[in-house]
Amino acid sequence: MIERSHLAIIREVEKQGSLTAASEALCLSQSALSHAIKKLEQQINTPVWVKEGRNLRFTQAGNFLLSLANRLLPQFEHAEQVMNHIASGQRGTLRIGMECHPCYQWLLKVVSPYLKQWPDVDVDVKQKFQFGGIGALFGYDIDILVTPDPLFKEELTFEPVFDYEQVLVVARNHPLAQAQQAEPEQLRNEVLITYPVEIERLDVYNQFLLPANCSPKQHKTIETTDIMLQMVAAGRGVAALPKWLVEEYAHKIPVAPVRLGDHGLAKQIFLGTRKSDKEIDYLKSFIDMARVTK
Repeated sequence: MIERSHLAIIREVEKQGSLTAASEALCLSQSALSHAIKKLEQQINTPVWVKEGRNLRFTQAGNFLLSLANRLLPQFEHAEQVMNHIASGQRGTLRIGMECHPCYQWLLKVVSPYLKQWPDVDVDVKQKFQFGGIGALFGYDIDILVTPDPLFKEELTFEPVFDYEQVLVVARNHPLAQAQQAEPEQLRNEVLITYPVEIERLDVYNQFLLPANCSPKQHKTIETTDIMLQMVAAGRGVAALPKWLVEEYAHKIPVAPVRLGDHGLAKQIFLGTRKSDKEIDYLKSFIDMARVTK
């Protein structure tokens, strides 16, 4: 009853914003598009959208089908791409999702030798996902998820690839620069600079500040590591980053790492994949190479 073509129309109408634009994108006449949806509405006995002036508004049924389209169509498209690659003797593209902002520098160390070892595999990196990183794995939008916060599900597997310590980053002339460790209370008068991530997912908050009932004077977000560290070096704030990343930058930017608390903040980076993909040779090879790259 509900066909793939119906889902494609609904997704395109939502994307394009009008029937005219959607029909052009799908290479259909507007009458054919309208007829297909009208036939679907007759079958399911409820409207998919209603017209409000020159605009369309999805009904409850329409929103449900839109959600279904966004989940299922990428899986169809991925399957077709894989079949085409198999038929033509190609490997395809390894699509990597990132939930770890500072991991780009590490990822480059993996990707460079990987591309040399697998010349018939392309690599694509995605950062923004409609349903989050886990949803992107389930929806076949990505093949590997790089994350410090795995969410274990029956259909997924997460492999730890390396350990690291999260540290406080301060300017070299900061009072804490020579300290053995920083305590939560010492950040009360600091501007804390982080990546634009929800506070509940920031380790410096949920594993360091919040358990001590402390908060910084101000919280700012910056997307790029270089600018973040330049801000820290200029005395505009402090940051929390992996120690290995700080050490890589320390030779060119005057910053210093400081341990967070008595025992430090230990973390791991995981690579998440679908269990159904565990036998794909070029995917397994990427994980193996990631394990030995620091």
